[in-house]
Amino acid sequence: MDLTLTSTHLSYVARSTHLLNISNYILPSTDSKVHCKSSVEVDGFEWEIRVYPICSPHYQLELQLVFLGEAGADKLTAALSCRMVDPSGRFEPSAEKTSETTSFKHPSDSSQPLVIVSIFEAIDLPYRPYFDDGNESLTVECTVTVFRDPEAISSVPCSNNLQLHLGELLASQAGADVTFTVSGESFPAHKNVLASREEKSSGRVEIKEMEAPVFGAMLRFIYTDVVPELDDVKPAEAATATATTATTLAQHLLVAADRYGLDRLKVMCERRLAFAVDAGSVAATLAIAEQHGCARLKLKAKCTDGFKDLEVNHPALLTELLVAAHGRKKD
Repeated sequence: MDLTLTSTHLSYVARSTHLLNISNYILPSTDSKVHCKSSVEVDGFEWEIRVYPICSPHYQLELQLVFLGEAGADKLTAALSCRMVDPSGRFEPSAEKTSETTSFKHPSDSSQPLVIVSIFEAIDLPYRPYFDDGNESLTVECTVTVFRDPEAISSVPCSNNLQLHLGELLASQAGADVTFTVSGESFPAHKNVLASREEKSSGRVEIKEMEAPVFGAMLRFIYTDVVPELDDVKPAEAATATATTATTLAQHLLVAADRYGLDRLKVMCERRLAFAVDAGSVAATLAIAEQHGCARLKLKAKCTDGFKDLEVNHPALLTELLVAAHGRKKD
């Protein structure tokens, strides 16, 4: 499956998921007319998901995303992700398939067809739970992810003077009235600053399941809106120990940001991980993206050679990874 991005600098804007019930999926027809279609609205634009039964050279079901509106001057791209689901809930969804990211500007612009299942897969044991032979129906979970040019949703700037003053306040510990204990290390802080982030606390709080350096970086972000460790790594340093340390910190910070609802920090960590994802880190990156709902990071991981290698040569491992991450997400 070709997962090449039309742009390597996409930013997530909106996502909408729908269940599509495909009835009479086995048809004698030999043409490629639309079998069924469903309209959805995502990011203020109208879209249509179309289903085609293709009978030549082999029978298979294809889904296609069609744009029904006018994108205007802004760069608008989108991708269609699909997976088969068991309506009874007894079986886990199938592995997700994602179309190539496509640019849309005019009505009826469409994505490349996405093959959901072939007739040969339909009779294989792993796929049987998704098919209702009595009604010849199949339920597919379709997710439309819409992206924009990254300049359209750039990071919200913050006051440099405010960053400086709050950073000095944190470093001096002057007037600190609350202390966090993390892995045996103490972090004095200020209730008024934390209250602005809805992190209200009593006099002393113990933070569990987090390492002290990670909490320190998160606390500094709460005060200053920056994480220097993530910003200082240059592309030329991508393979260095410094870059590896920054990537590891980004992984842990993303989990912490999701835990405490720090959305801007979460986006910063996603950007760092998307920049660093490679064959060696794709499995861990994909697991984190799946567990913490990072659509942009998940799509970027799926566009790497490492993911394609997992998909082709280690499909069982990939399925196990996604199921495990999905289970942790539910917890």
